[in-house]
Amino acid sequence: MSVILILLGLILLFILVLVLRTILFKSKTSYYEYSNDEERVDEYSKKLSKMVQFETISDAAKPEPDKFRAFHEELKKLFPHLFKELEYVEIDGNLLLKWKGQDSNLEPLMLISHMDVVEASGKWKYEPFSGYIDENKYIWGRGTSDTKCSLMAFLQASEELLIEGYKPKCDVYLGSSCTEEIGGDGAPKIVKYLKDKGIRLYMLCDEGGSLVENPIGGVKGQFAAIGIFEKGYGDLKIIAKSNGGHSSTPAKGTAIPRLAGFINEIEKHNPFKVKFSKAVDAFLKNVAPYCTNFWLKLVMVNEDILKPLLKVVMPKISSEAAAMLKTTIAFTMQKGSDGYNVLPQTAWVSANLRYIPHQKMDESNKLISDIAAKYGLETEVIKSNNPSKELDLNSEQYKMVLKTINNIFPGVGNLPYVVTGGTDARFYGEICDHCVRFSPVMYGPEQLKAMHGIDENINGRTLPMAVDYYKYLIKAQEER
Repeated sequence: MSVILILLGLILLFILVLVLRTILFKSKTSYYEYSNDEERVDEYSKKLSKMVQFETISDAAKPEPDKFRAFHEELKKLFPHLFKELEYVEIDGNLLLKWKGQDSNLEPLMLISHMDVVEASGKWKYEPFSGYIDENKYIWGRGTSDTKCSLMAFLQASEELLIEGYKPKCDVYLGSSCTEEIGGDGAPKIVKYLKDKGIRLYMLCDEGGSLVENPIGGVKGQFAAIGIFEKGYGDLKIIAKSNGGHSSTPAKGTAIPRLAGFINEIEKHNPFKVKFSKAVDAFLKNVAPYCTNFWLKLVMVNEDILKPLLKVVMPKISSEAAAMLKTTIAFTMQKGSDGYNVLPQTAWVSANLRYIPHQKMDESNKLISDIAAKYGLETEVIKSNNPSKELDLNSEQYKMVLKTINNIFPGVGNLPYVVTGGTDARFYGEICDHCVRFSPVMYGPEQLKAMHGIDENINGRTLPMAVDYYKYLIKAQEER
C-alpha cells in the first residue's frame, strides 16, 4: 500500500511540475495589419490583376512555351525598368533576370515564384481570368494567391529599387518557371543554366510558407510560417492479378478483395515511424506562447518531457500536424474491370507518398512493397524523390529572413514548419544550401480553401508589405 501511495505522490508531483512550468511560461499575442496606403494598394492590385488576366495554365500533355513567352511581354509592360536594365534570359518559356551587384565575389541572392497556374474549371463568382478587383480590394482569379502575388511583389520591389537608383551589394537573380504546377522541367532548366555558369547561390527564396492565421487548433493569432524543408514525393501503383472470370462464381482471394485487405491494413496500422525533427521542435517551441488551450499549452511547453505523448496528441490536432512527423500515404486512384459482372484479371490502386527525412523514399517504398507482398500484390514505383535538405535554423540566412519578417511584420509570430506540398525550390538544392520557403502575403482560411479550387482570391491590402519585404531582403545583403 505504501508503494502505491509513493507512486501516486510522485505522479501528482510530476503533474504539479508540469502545471507550474505552464503557468509560469510567458504567453504572447500576435497581430497583422493590412495596409491602408490606398495608392499603393490600388497600384499593386492593378498590376496583379493584369498578370492574372493573362491565362498561364500549364499542361504536361501540351507544352506551350510561346504562351509563357507572351506572358513575359506583358511583364515587360508592367515592369519596364527591370527588363531595360537587367539581363533577361528566356529558357523555353521560363524566366530569369540577372541584376548585377557591386561585389561579384559574393554569392547571389535568388527570388523565385512560378508563373504557371492550374486549370480553372467549375462555376466561379467572377470569371477565373478576369482579375476582378472588388470594392473591398480583393483580387479574384486563378493565380492571385498561387503564386502570381509573390511574383508581382518581388518584381515590383526590384522595379522600385531600380527607379531609386539602388544597386545591390551582390548579384540578385529573379526567376519564374512555367511548369511548377505539373512538376515539370522548368526549374531544372533554370538550375542547369546557373550551374553551367558555375553559380552557387547564397540563398534562394520561394513559396511554401506564408503569413497565416490560427495555424492549428488551440493556437490563435497571425504567424509567418517559414518552410524549413520540403517532404519528398512518390507515386506508387499497387497491382493485383488473378484469373478473372464471371462474377456469378467468384473464387476466394480475387484481385479487389486483396487490394482492399492491403488498404485496410495501411489505414488501420500506420507503417511509418513517428519522429520529431528540428523543424517540429522549433514549431512547438515557437507556437507554445500563443496557445489558448491550457492543456495543449501544457503539452507544448513541456515538449522536452512529453514527446511520447505529443506523438499521440499532434496527429489528433490536425492532419497537417500529423504530416510533419512521418511519411504519409494517400490512396488516390483505382481501377478494376469495366463490367459490373466481370472479375478483373488485373486491378490496381495508386498511392501518393510524401517522404519524411528520417524515412526516405527507399525505406518507405520497401515498407509498402513488403505489406503489399503479404496480399500477393506487386508494387510499381511511378516516380519518387527524396525530401529536400533541411534549412539550418542557426544559419545567417535564416536569421536574415527572421530579421526581415520582424521588421516588416512586427506583430506576427515566427513559425518554422515542414512543407508537405511540392515547390520549385527542391530543384535548387544542388546549387544552394539555404532554400527558404516563404511568401510574404497573408492567406486566411478563405484563400487557403480556394487555392487550386474555385474562387481563388487575395486581399490587395497585403501586397504593399509583400513588396516592402522583398525590398528589405535585397537591402539586407549589405550586411554580409
